[in-house]
Amino acid sequence: MTPEKKKLITDSFGRSETLKFYNAELLEVDTDFVSIKIPKMEMMTRKAGMFNGAMIASLVDVSSGYASVSHYKDDCYVVTVELKVNYLRPALGDALISRSYVIKGGAKIIVVRTEIYVLDEVNGSESHVATSLVTMMRIK
Repeated sequence: MTPEKKKLITDSFGRSETLKFYNAELLEVDTDFVSIKIPKMEMMTRKAGMFNGAMIASLVDVSSGYASVSHYKDDCYVVTVELKVNYLRPALGDALISRSYVIKGGAKIIVVRTEIYVLDEVNGSESHVATSLVTMMRIK
């Protein structure tokens, strides 16, 4: 990934009001890969303390979108065509971490696999809580 492309993605991430609201952190960005961390806030959880499924799906969507953009050499814009999330276990932890991998990228359609983990900050362990398959479409 060129430094210019990395800056485009990092700058876009920094401008997102939603990601600011979530206190999201861009952990890693490379060609065909993005990782994002979102710390737990009360508004993101259910009564039992686990992350809400909607929060997980939102992170899947954002992370998959940035991974898609990372695939292309030029500046581009993508939208979600299809998003499927399998919730594997309750997301009990201190933060969500996404890891998005481009599986196949074409001229217009791109397929991304995103894995979601919860982080236990006390012992530094991660638990795999969701897996997803996302189809994105390049529109610019």
